[in-house]
Amino acid sequence: MVGDLDNQSQLEIAHVLFMDIVGYSKLRIDVQSSCLQKLNQLVRGTEQFRAAEAADKLVRLPTGDGMALAFFSSPDAPVRCALEIGKALRNHPDLPLRMGINSGPVDAISDVNDRSNVAGAGINMAQRVMDCGDAGHILLSQRVADDLAQYSQWETHLYDLGEFEVKHGAKVAVVNFYTDDAGNSELPEKLKRTRQEHAEIESRGVIARRRKRMLMGALLLAFTAAIGLLWTYLHEPRTTLSAAQREKSIAILPFKPLLPEGSDQVLEMGMADTLITKLGNAGEIIVPSLTSVRQYAGVDQDPLVAGRKLGVNSVLAGNVQKSGDRLRVTVRLIRVADGSSLWAATFDEKFTDVFTVQDTIAQKVAGALALRLTINNQQRLTKRYTENVAAYQLYLTGRYHWSKLTPPDIAKSIAFFQQAIELDPTYPLAYSGLADAYARRGITGELPSRDAFPQAKAAATAALEIDESLAEPHATLALIHMWFDWDWKAAESEGKRAVELNPNSGIARLAYAHVLSNLGRNDEAIAQAARARELDPVSLPINAREGAVLSYARRYPEARDRLQKTLELDPNFWLAHMFLGDVDVQEGKYSEALAELDKAKEFSRGNSQAVSMIGCVFVRAGNAVAARAVLTELNSASAQHYIPSSNIAALYLALGEAEEAIAHLERAYEERDARLSFLKIDPKWDALRADPRFLSMQQRVGLE
Repeated sequence: MVGDLDNQSQLEIAHVLFMDIVGYSKLRIDVQSSCLQKLNQLVRGTEQFRAAEAADKLVRLPTGDGMALAFFSSPDAPVRCALEIGKALRNHPDLPLRMGINSGPVDAISDVNDRSNVAGAGINMAQRVMDCGDAGHILLSQRVADDLAQYSQWETHLYDLGEFEVKHGAKVAVVNFYTDDAGNSELPEKLKRTRQEHAEIESRGVIARRRKRMLMGALLLAFTAAIGLLWTYLHEPRTTLSAAQREKSIAILPFKPLLPEGSDQVLEMGMADTLITKLGNAGEIIVPSLTSVRQYAGVDQDPLVAGRKLGVNSVLAGNVQKSGDRLRVTVRLIRVADGSSLWAATFDEKFTDVFTVQDTIAQKVAGALALRLTINNQQRLTKRYTENVAAYQLYLTGRYHWSKLTPPDIAKSIAFFQQAIELDPTYPLAYSGLADAYARRGITGELPSRDAFPQAKAAATAALEIDESLAEPHATLALIHMWFDWDWKAAESEGKRAVELNPNSGIARLAYAHVLSNLGRNDEAIAQAARARELDPVSLPINAREGAVLSYARRYPEARDRLQKTLELDPNFWLAHMFLGDVDVQEGKYSEALAELDKAKEFSRGNSQAVSMIGCVFVRAGNAVAARAVLTELNSASAQHYIPSSNIAALYLALGEAEEAIAHLERAYEERDARLSFLKIDPKWDALRADPRFLSMQQRVGLE
């Protein structure tokens, strides 16, 4: 085929590998010759070169300081050849080679020696792509990357670098390709300089527009920063995240109203929630959850103080205002260390263009943080889970209520998620929100398990049928398999899958830690729970559950320390009070336990597990009369609304009535009571561990 190129008049598509030796012109003449000879030997020694040449599917073009290879076989031939060359270069550090790959049109020509050769845009573009890199880089044009991204063997090695400006002001979209054995994972110096220049230009523009305000703000900022640093040093927990991991961390704060009288909390919280989802699902970055950042929603909150408390490197702070069908958004990306602006922008669009605004913000943030995203993750960064603006608004309202974590608000969120699904039955995030809401109502005992968990499971499954790559529904399914199905293999599998999809998700790691803890695999559970907290250090559910995991592992001093730190974040968080009360019980501190459990009862608005635990403490403290009164209270309440039978069983056991305890545990089994998933680890059942009936129940629940 190649031999006949000169007889053809039409263009053909060539898959081009262009390479040159970096710094070639600065080398001595004899060194230049030696380097070229070595390069020729390496290239000729590759399988791809030999196979294409033997099949007459290759044209070679010498370029003085390197060469171009035009393959007329498969689109991945130049990539495979580059991989072979890259691996060989590991043994030749004295040969600083860079490579560029493009697929494009070429035309037949006759060179000065009257030999058949090729030229054209396909080769020119390969050279321009190569010129963007440094020694060791294997860079691809967007066209080549799009083709390779369709195949799993290549997709995980593609990292989008954005656009470069090349000759004549043209812009080229470039993708970095590297593996453990070949390529260069570092950002090209040209891209680093370009991003730095853009950031400086944007920063100067912001300063010019707001010079007077910034002067006063800088003085206030310096004072606040000093106080914030001191507070952080004295109070913040230390984490084990590396500096490199922490560098790629960002808190997206709830947006604030441009005018106080125009506040729309659902929209303000929703803009943050959407961007948290986009950037969190894109990988390569740590993004605290909405439940963590919502406490910084006040108009007087300082983003730098919030960033330090959240343990992140940068903060995205913004303002939003909706007026009629118009939306105005201003955003600023701030480096926490010094308060400098990394990027800022203003958008004034129709509200129907809200998705475009969010996509742009997500892309600009990724660029400013120099994220190296795979093609798949780059696509997830701008993925739209719905195009229906009304469904999106209903979803935001549902998430707004859900994130408050109170029983009435969780109940409200369900209606909004359902309405969003009615408007867009293909909206996976709405299904995921619905699954979370029903699952929470099931585990807190607000609804019977059989009313809550099947609905949660159906919603989570529907979300994953639409988009299997979402980590959150996998995490929710892990909990449902544990709490309701008692399918421990499936629970562990879903927990692992959630972490695999988003290793920087504190919620995913928390779900996996919960499963491991209930299985009695304490060391693994503690490690996962600690990691979850490091990723999302002010999340109340994560901090409280880590305390519970430590408590169930019988590491009471550590559990107490973690739970007390949780209550420093929010003194009214009822779960932390309940778990801390349990630690007090195990350490024989009954008056302290009663105080904590009374708070748990109050702040949860009468959660039956907290009430049951109060009765159990009365028994241990020698007040059986008070314990009987609590038992009567629970039995009476069960005639009015659902009370998990395991909570009544625990109080009967504390009173020494093992037969009644077993009978109520059997009733709990019939109810599919989620609390039976704790049978193996909860010390309240220790008195029954030798009873064959209890052992039988453990086996039926899958906890042998």
